[in-house]
Amino acid sequence: MLVLVETPAGYGLFRVKNKKLLEVEDANDLTSFFASAEVAQKSVHLEAFAKFKDTKHALDEVLALRESKVGKSLKKFLKKHLLQTDASAQLAVSDKALGAAIRNKFGIDVVFTPTTHEIIRGIKEQLSNLLDGLSAKDRQQMAMSLAHSLNRFKLKFSPEKLDTMIIQAVALIDDLDRELNNFAMRLKEWYGWHFPELSKIVTDNLIYAKTVQLVGFRSNTRNVELSPLLPDEVSSLPPATRVDRVHMLSCLAFALRLLPPSYAQTSLQ
Repeated sequence: MLVLVETPAGYGLFRVKNKKLLEVEDANDLTSFFASAEVAQKSVHLEAFAKFKDTKHALDEVLALRESKVGKSLKKFLKKHLLQTDASAQLAVSDKALGAAIRNKFGIDVVFTPTTHEIIRGIKEQLSNLLDGLSAKDRQQMAMSLAHSLNRFKLKFSPEKLDTMIIQAVALIDDLDRELNNFAMRLKEWYGWHFPELSKIVTDNLIYAKTVQLVGFRSNTRNVELSPLLPDEVSSLPPATRVDRVHMLSCLAFALRLLPPSYAQTSLQ
């Protein structure tokens, strides 16, 4: 199976190396195949990559994708690297409507399932390690440049620019709220195995994430200064369920991911 990945830098075509990815019943279990750069490189590998010439080129392609259309560059890319090399292969895409457009135009066997969706997300998380010559910093700069161009385009053709900006700001805050709640629920679920009482003591998601970062293993509560964050009863709680180091590292990593969007939400409000 081949996987089409759209990035701010260009189009990528990846081949699934580890067939076990396609045999996983629960799509959520696919995260282990992209847990690190080494594991990700054993799971998929890059077949081809077509870089956008400039921001205008990227904007044209993104506008086509937004309407679930096959842009000129994507059309050339698929013809060259799929139709002429492996036309019988299945192609996984991130958008159902785009997949239908590709199927109608080229007659390709297109796949869009929860499993392929998680594979594409895993590839994007490890994109800097799967693409040579494209660092995370470069990718972030390209994404910001493309985002500014896209917003300018949207505002240019909006008759009510001020209303649009307000609506976008409110929508962004709502999106952040949803993402933060999802992150917080997952963090409390994982860390709750080890420290179930903490979620009752700390109700604020940001403070909860900071506490997890400071404490780590529950036995550290007596050694860490928590008075600015928590009430005194934390230090006198009963023994906890034991968890291994890998579980704790996952909790700490999740807590760390929760902090930046929390700060962004605060600055927007």
